[in-house]
Amino acid sequence: MLDKYDFKTAEKEMQKLWADKDVYRFDPNSPNKIYSIDTPPPTVSGSLHIGHIFSYTQAEMVARFRKFTGYNVFYPFGFDDNGLPTERLVEKEEGIKAKDLPRDVLYEKCMTTTAKYVEEFTNLWKSLGFSVDWNLRYETINERSRRISQKSFIRLAKEGKAYVKESPVLWCTECQTSIAQAELDSADIKSTFNYISFMVDGEPLTVATTRPELLYGVVCLFVNPEDERYTKYVGKKAVVPVFNYEVPILTDEIVSLDKGTGVVMCATYGDQTDVEWCEKHNLPYRKVLTTEGRLDESVPYVAGMSVYGARKELVRMMDEQGLLTKVEDLVHTVQTHERCGKPIEILPSRQWYIDILSHRDLFVEAGKKINWYPTFMKNRYDVWVENLKWDWCISRQRYFGVPFPVWYCKKCGKPMFADESILPVNPLEYTPEATCECGCTEFIPESSVLDTWATSSMTPQINAHWEEPDGTDISDTLAPMTMRTQAHEIIRTWAFYTIAKSLYHTGEIPWQDIMVCGFVLAKKGEKISKSKGNAVKSPNQLVDEFGADCIRYWAANTKLGTDTYFSDDELKIAKRFLTKLWNASKFTLTHLNDYDKNETVDLLPIDKWIVERCKQTMRRCIKLLNEYEIGSAR
Repeated sequence: MLDKYDFKTAEKEMQKLWADKDVYRFDPNSPNKIYSIDTPPPTVSGSLHIGHIFSYTQAEMVARFRKFTGYNVFYPFGFDDNGLPTERLVEKEEGIKAKDLPRDVLYEKCMTTTAKYVEEFTNLWKSLGFSVDWNLRYETINERSRRISQKSFIRLAKEGKAYVKESPVLWCTECQTSIAQAELDSADIKSTFNYISFMVDGEPLTVATTRPELLYGVVCLFVNPEDERYTKYVGKKAVVPVFNYEVPILTDEIVSLDKGTGVVMCATYGDQTDVEWCEKHNLPYRKVLTTEGRLDESVPYVAGMSVYGARKELVRMMDEQGLLTKVEDLVHTVQTHERCGKPIEILPSRQWYIDILSHRDLFVEAGKKINWYPTFMKNRYDVWVENLKWDWCISRQRYFGVPFPVWYCKKCGKPMFADESILPVNPLEYTPEATCECGCTEFIPESSVLDTWATSSMTPQINAHWEEPDGTDISDTLAPMTMRTQAHEIIRTWAFYTIAKSLYHTGEIPWQDIMVCGFVLAKKGEKISKSKGNAVKSPNQLVDEFGADCIRYWAANTKLGTDTYFSDDELKIAKRFLTKLWNASKFTLTHLNDYDKNETVDLLPIDKWIVERCKQTMRRCIKLLNEYEIGSAR
């Protein structure tokens, strides 16, 4: 041993030894029981931070423990390098807009950028001593991943579980794409409750709204059928302020008797309730907003204005016309896009969906078959499934991603799917030689790309080389995988979508156990994240300053599923402990130079007690590690 603890020398020597001996390679021919891990592929959207290190290190400790206890460990590593997050990274680094570039140019820029970050990520994980089999590495944009993702889509479409339709969809005006319910976040914003007068037979009927910019989209007023204040208005017509057209006054039991004035305007579309009302009462659609988040050119007075500009102008006009009776300041919660933080609109658009609403009971039952660690995380899954309101929108109006393997008949519009033998395929670069049932031989390619979750939800199949044409499929060996590790904020996305895809394709759960980690928090209590930019030092800086073992020791200090704070002081404590451990080991070894393990030794009672306590501790640690309680085991 070195006279003085030098982590830079010691850690590099061990890492080189492991690499030279290839000790972490998965052996498909081993008779040992397999322990397989569905590792989360980190999103290639910027550099990693200590929060990533925390959760990935906890999972790595499980892999190492299983390897030490005789399992044949299947421990792959992937990188989620397709889709909107990568596009936004390239836009930021290059100072460009994806929509302004030819697709082939953008594609090359994205591939170059992701390759840089994948190498950076890989070197970091290796420097932390991860026991990954790097021969099993994959990227969600590589050929195998694209083929499996496209195959999944085609089969779901042919089974009727994926479908295309024109309907209201969650839309991000900043990212210029549809999004899924699981990609929603929320934010508290300052706004106003505007009390405005709709005229009914010459009398004012007051409505309170936070979105007067949608007045041109009002198609109906609703009151509660039990609200006696407004019984006389039901069935009559109300005149919309400023725009002076009439809409009916109807009843619906979900209108609150206590909120606002008790009269609610239904506009296309202010929120999910408006969508439900329009479907339930067969109400028309009036276009107000464009996909860019501006007022449509057909809207008088405020055409081309931003949402906030139109809101301000219409409030001014109503005040001028004596139709604004009161304005109240308030702070309310709005839905935002988790990627960019901008408020979400609901716009009609033609999109592809996967049917999940019809099978909620199936997903709830699947959750019961999976072992959740910690157990309370299952409740988050159940609450999400039970509160689903939309089918999963899987199409994105972006450019860098897995293409939809589908074309549409130019004459009748019927979709034609690619043959699985030519996957992966880009419909923009390949023209099918086929004839539609209507006799037409011309087809229009789908230009949207798949939601990145539609691909990353296939990681069990990607790892198993699901029905790969080269005969490398090991699904029978791996399915279901032993364990999925992930953070709790993506239970609603990665966990749920993976469970749904696995059930649809195999009828079985994707893994036996799911290990859910907590967040690392900055000192003021907010999650450390790439988007917030609140990580003080990079992981590489921390490894260089403190070493991998200090970071690993700190990461093992928290009960599974709970959040933890981070500061350099935590690593300083770990460094002092490891120095003591090194010195104690060096001292012990100096007294073991002539030790003969075959020699029988008569132990003193105190020695026997020490040995027994050591065995007890080992048994307790093994039990805790089997339950993924790394913090308690430490």
